[in-house]
Amino acid sequence: ATAWKGVQDAMDELGVEGKYLESQQQTDYEKNINAFIEDGCDLIVTVGFLLGDATGASAEANPEQKFSIVDFAYDPAFDNVLGQVFNTQEAAFLAGYAAAALSETGKVGTFGGIQIPPVTVFMDGFALGVAHYNEKMGADVEVLGWDPVAQAGLFTGNFESTDDGRTMGLSLMDEGADIIMPVAGPVGLGTAAAAQERGNVYIVGVDNDWFFSASDYADIILTSVLKNM
Repeated sequence: ATAWKGVQDAMDELGVEGKYLESQQQTDYEKNINAFIEDGCDLIVTVGFLLGDATGASAEANPEQKFSIVDFAYDPAFDNVLGQVFNTQEAAFLAGYAAAALSETGKVGTFGGIQIPPVTVFMDGFALGVAHYNEKMGADVEVLGWDPVAQAGLFTGNFESTDDGRTMGLSLMDEGADIIMPVAGPVGLGTAAAAQERGNVYIVGVDNDWFFSASDYADIILTSVLKNM
C-alpha cells in the first residue's frame, strides 16, 4: 500500500500513468510481471522480498526493461534493476530502547509474519535496543519472541490473519509483555485490538506511522518504526 501510494503521488505530481496488480499467490508473480511488460510499462516496481526470484528472472530475460524491487538487492546486481533496502534496524533499535525504558513489567515482545530478512531486521534492532538499554541502565528487561543471536523466535507464517495477530499478542501478554512490536503487516492490527481490550499494553507500529494509519488504536501506539519507502 505504501509503495502504491508513491506511484499515486507520481501520477498526481509528475503526470505518469500508473497501474497496480496484487498477487494472491506465488504463481501470480511471474504472470503479473509479464502483464506489465506486455502493457509496455517503462518501469515495473515489485514489492517484497518474496518476489526476488521472479523479478531477477524477468530482469535477466528482459535486459531492456527497467525494474525496481522493494526489500531486495541482488549480488551481483543487475544493470536494469534498482534494489531498495532499508536500514530499519536503526529505527527499531531506538524503539527497543524506548520500550525497555517505559515497560512496567520488565518484559517486551515482538513477533514476525514470515522469517525473512525484511522482517527480522526490525526484530534484530528492537532486541538490540533493549539490550543496550539494559547495559546502560543496569536493567534486566526481557525480550519475548525473538533471539537475535540464535535468529529464532515467533512467527505467524503469514501477513494477513488478524486472528493470528490477536492470538500471538494474547500469548505474549499472558507471558507478561506490556509493549509489543508486531512485524507482520495487517496481522499486527489483531495484536493492537487485543492490547486495547486488555489495557495497560502498548504497541510499536512498523513501516508507517500507526498513529495515523491505524488511528483506531492511536491511544495505545507507543511509537512507530518508519521505513520511509
